[in-house]
Parts: sequence; structure tokens; C-alpha cells
Amino acid sequence: MSKQKRWSELLELLAVDGTLDVEKAAASVAVSPATIRRDLDELAEQRLLIRTRGGAIAHGVSYELPLRYKSSRHVPEKQRIANAVADLVGEADIAVGLNGGTTTTEVARALALRAAAVAAERQGPSAGQVFTVVTNALNIAGELAVRPQFRVVVTGGVARAQTYELVGQLTEGVLNQVVLDVAVLGVDGVDPQLGVMTHHEGEAGISRLFAERARKVIIAADSSKMGKRAFARICGLDRVDVLVTDSGVGPDMAARLTEAGIEVIRV
Repeated sequence: MSKQKRWSELLELLAVDGTLDVEKAAASVAVSPATIRRDLDELAEQRLLIRTRGGAIAHGVSYELPLRYKSSRHVPEKQRIANAVADLVGEADIAVGLNGGTTTTEVARALALRAAAVAAERQGPSAGQVFTVVTNALNIAGELAVRPQFRVVVTGGVARAQTYELVGQLTEGVLNQVVLDVAVLGVDGVDPQLGVMTHHEGEAGISRLFAERARKVIIAADSSKMGKRAFARICGLDRVDVLVTDSGVGPDMAARLTEAGIEVIRV
């Protein structure tokens, strides 16, 4: 197992339990306790956890993993969600907004494959652009900018190291000047009463603007986000048109979201 994958599993265990024990962590990832101690020391140096005697604890209750460590979590589910979201984006949806996150990154990749297929039907990559994508995520912009089927609009702003998202007044200034056909949002929590949420208030404000500027809002979130709360509210469920998630969502949660007027798609 690579160090990056091992760190991802350790951070995920920490996010779930709030604490890590060296011996239990070693058994969980099938390495020696000495290796786990070195891993925890290095993660503590990066301020991703707090080292304790015999293990580690999380910095806080609302624990936000950096994107590079979250990318290996729930991958099959996120890819299925992304493909379903791409199927929902019609040819008339020329302007698509994407905020940052691992699930929306998968959505961008699924849209890229679909756009390439459309271009091929139109006889090659020179057949013209298929989508305009507006994003505040640096990694998504980087992946799509090299593809001739996309016109990529990057919002500008101040970059957050945790998620590669741009936030701040510069970001708001650009979003206030655009009109979107559809906005696809990744979130950290979906609650039937509070709506959709994320960990960082700056990102919440930008995601809220994406929703306000779009004719249709699609939430792309795996089942681990259902019923969860995060620090900053993006918007209420009344602003959401479709939720695309995986089959792990319980029937009660799905029913409550449907009662709120949201089309729930489980893949």
C-alpha cells in the first residue's frame, strides 16, 4: 500500500472515530506499529492531526480532509454519481457551473467524455465547443482547459489549499456577472431541515452564488453526506432541483428529500 493511500485510510478512520490508536490503526491498514507512528508524526507536522501518546486525535469535530486525501474515498460511488449527473446535462445546457470537490471533479471528467463523444459525432474535435464551464476549482479548470470541447471560465479569487477552490470578493464579482443553465454542487452535508452545507463559510457563499445564478441546481453527493451537518449553510432544499447520490441512502432520508420537492436519483 502506498503512503498516500495509507494516509488517506488513517485520516478517514480519524474522521469517523475522532481518535486513532497506533496498534488498532496498524492492524487496520496491515503495516507495523512503527510505520504508523512515523505516519502520524508526519501527518502531525502537516497539521492534519494532533499527536498523542499511543495515537492521535482530530483537530475538531468538523474535520475537513484535504482534497488530495479525500480523492480515494467512495470512488466507485462518486463515479456512478458523476455519470448520472452527466446524463442529466442536456445539449441545451450550454453554461454549466461546477464548484470544487472530489465528486464534482468526477462530474467534470464524465462531462469531458460525453463532450468528446458529441464532438466525434460532429466529425472531430474541431467540430466546435460543447459546453461552457464556469468553475472556482483550480483542479477542474486545469483538467478541462486542455480539452477543445470546453470553454472554461475561471472565477478568480483566493485559493484554499484544502480544496483548490477560489473564494472571496473576486470570485463573487465574476459569478455575479454570469447566468448558468445548470449548477452542479458538491457538498459536505445534506439535512432535511437545514438544507445543504459545507465546512468553510467562504466556500458556502460561493456555492450559494452558483445556485442563485443557475436555472437548475443539481447536488452531487454520496450517501455518507446524507443526514450530516457541516459548519456553513449553502442554501435550503427549496433551491435544489435534483439530488444524485448512491444506493446507500436510506429510504426514510430519500422520502424526506422527495417530500421537500427534490428529485432524488440513486445510482
